[in-house]
Amino acid sequence: MRFHSWLATCSSSGSTTTAEDSTVSFPNHRQPRLASDTASSSDIQSSTNSSTSRDTSCSSLQSNLSIQTLPSVPSLQKLSPETLNLSISQLCVTSLQQRQQSLPITCLAVQSNLLYAASSHELHVYDRNTWTNLDLFNGQEYSSSGSIKAVAFCDGRVFTAHQDCKIRVWKLIANKQHRIITTLPTVNDRLRRFILHKNYVNIRRHKKKLWIEHADAITGLAVQNDMIYSVSWDRSLKIWRGSDLRCMESVRAHDDAINAVAVSNDGTVYTGSADRRIRVWGKPFGEKRHVLMATLEKHKSAVNALALNDNGSILFSGACDRSILVWEREDSANHMVVSGALRGHGKAILCLVNVSDLLFSGSADRTVRIWKRGYMDGRYCCLAVLDGHRKPVKSIVAVSETKGSLNDVVSVFSGSLDGETKVWQVSVSNLNSPAR
Repeated sequence: MRFHSWLATCSSSGSTTTAEDSTVSFPNHRQPRLASDTASSSDIQSSTNSSTSRDTSCSSLQSNLSIQTLPSVPSLQKLSPETLNLSISQLCVTSLQQRQQSLPITCLAVQSNLLYAASSHELHVYDRNTWTNLDLFNGQEYSSSGSIKAVAFCDGRVFTAHQDCKIRVWKLIANKQHRIITTLPTVNDRLRRFILHKNYVNIRRHKKKLWIEHADAITGLAVQNDMIYSVSWDRSLKIWRGSDLRCMESVRAHDDAINAVAVSNDGTVYTGSADRRIRVWGKPFGEKRHVLMATLEKHKSAVNALALNDNGSILFSGACDRSILVWEREDSANHMVVSGALRGHGKAILCLVNVSDLLFSGSADRTVRIWKRGYMDGRYCCLAVLDGHRKPVKSIVAVSETKGSLNDVVSVFSGSLDGETKVWQVSVSNLNSPAR
């Protein structure tokens, strides 16, 4: 079964102007896309045939390529581990192969001591202590659901986002097995709305759907304060209530396919799209619906990944332009401004995750980079490069294992289009810390 690229599908979506767009101004013309925006997954894979080197000359070349794309954005990676008095070690603990090695890893997620690895339409569950494969669900009976694009957790349930425009909800039962509970939108939600004509929206000529339904592949899920946020290639953001799984809101958020969503602790929603924009959504006091708060425009190609730091004051965005942009909240404003870029990857940025003041980035160049912010001046350091994958790194999750310790020990899981999940242990220690 051929794995169709998320980038190719994004670039095939048309662009329309929405009501929310009227709150900000946009250019009257769109800049041409980069070649990487429209590449199929096979194109991305074949483009990474030359191995990534960690020597200075190669890193400089990759940074220069990124600078050519975003010349107005300064580089922030100006520190070294020695400057920060840090020592870092990394170890590949194990590699997990799926039953069908030809199928790509489409997303990873961790809940407690369980690792969830999606491979096409199947979801494998591993014990993080023994790396035993405990369960495999959404198997042959759901093969028509298409690839699993995202996995999230809310109130003891597992939510999976699929290419067939549905979100499936699962419950963990005895012996670490999973049983499906329902599909979003639920039958009750459909019955509540299907009678009234006003609840239908046009998705294309002569075809309508209920506004609570996604009309294309669902590409991202986020959970915050018992609310589930889903984004799709249909250019919409939908918000679901965790208590009764009812769809509360649908926002036409972008002019092109949406690839990523992130939500801060205060409920601010960030969406990244193939239209090269990041949009910021909030619900002002007294309002019933989310409104557009800001549009962040610096990337020159499709935005593929978003991540927030622990307190939501810094946003990281990764795109096909090979750069990770760092956005920081201004004291005098409610929105983010770009402070600079992290450069070093040689291909598109496909995934980002921030844990314990460490940023992990996965790329089509087949590597994972580890970044850390300096203590005072906002500059960053690339601590290490994790390599070993044979194809692009599509998904990363990370879990801090040593809260309250002098050293940071993080378990990192990287999933690739080569069908392999690698498990890494990364340790960062401060050389100035007293021995314990």
